[in-house]
Amino acid sequence: MRALSCFDRSFRLVSMASVSLFILAGCSGNKPKTHLVYEERPVEALYNAGMTRLDNKEWSDANDYFQEVERQHPYSEWSRRSIVMEIYANYQAGKYEESSAAADHFISLYPGSAQTPYAFYMKANNAFEQIVDVGRDQDSTVQARTMLNDVIKRYPNTEYAKDSRFKLDMVYDQLAGKEMTIGRYYLNEKQPLSAIGRFKTVISTYQTTSHTPEALYRLVEANMMLGLVDEATRNAAVLGYNYPGDHWYKAAYDLLKTRGHAPDVKPDPNGAKGPQAPDKKKKNWLSSLVPHL
Repeated sequence: MRALSCFDRSFRLVSMASVSLFILAGCSGNKPKTHLVYEERPVEALYNAGMTRLDNKEWSDANDYFQEVERQHPYSEWSRRSIVMEIYANYQAGKYEESSAAADHFISLYPGSAQTPYAFYMKANNAFEQIVDVGRDQDSTVQARTMLNDVIKRYPNTEYAKDSRFKLDMVYDQLAGKEMTIGRYYLNEKQPLSAIGRFKTVISTYQTTSHTPEALYRLVEANMMLGLVDEATRNAAVLGYNYPGDHWYKAAYDLLKTRGHAPDVKPDPNGAKGPQAPDKKKKNWLSSLVPHL
């Protein structure tokens, strides 16, 4: 399995032929449901069974085996390894809360472990994966921002920090998008003062995101609604200086021109555009960051 190629396979010490597994079949409506019932057995066999299911991307079944290792052999080296695998298996299964719970469990038991940075990193990833569109509440986005920054602060020179910085750019773009959504709403409701506060937040707090050119344009709009022509012209000038070829500057120039207050600098169709946020790629190269055990 590519996702776990970095693991030391020397832990597969026992053939799966030696694993005893009872399957009880039950029914839930017309769909059969299987339950895994474990008997006491060598810890290596349980762990290897879980690893085999990870190879097969049977995330939930793998997690069952790792939990059984922890239940039968708590505080052992095998238990420590199994908790790390629970974090990963739950994440891959889309069970982000369960993955974070396993990460918290690991951190509480092994705060000084070499795998503890991974546990913190995965908590941040679980929050990141639960980010929703800008039309909805952004609690997960704010949580992801806090946790990603925590990883960067704790482990600045690691691959975990590198990926966290990449994701943090997308988090900022998301939060800026939320501010823009609210600001546009206020503009449509003819509440320019409230809108201005939102657009200024984008410019001051999230100025490296892809939303900055539009935020500057919307400030031109809002200030024109208030009759603050000088302020609108100043915002347009800032927009033109930083994003001379952006379509938002052309829109601002045209808006002011129709009112007789066009900026001195015309839009440059060949000008450099401002920074663009990267596309969100879920679980990007995450598997390569699963720690060696």
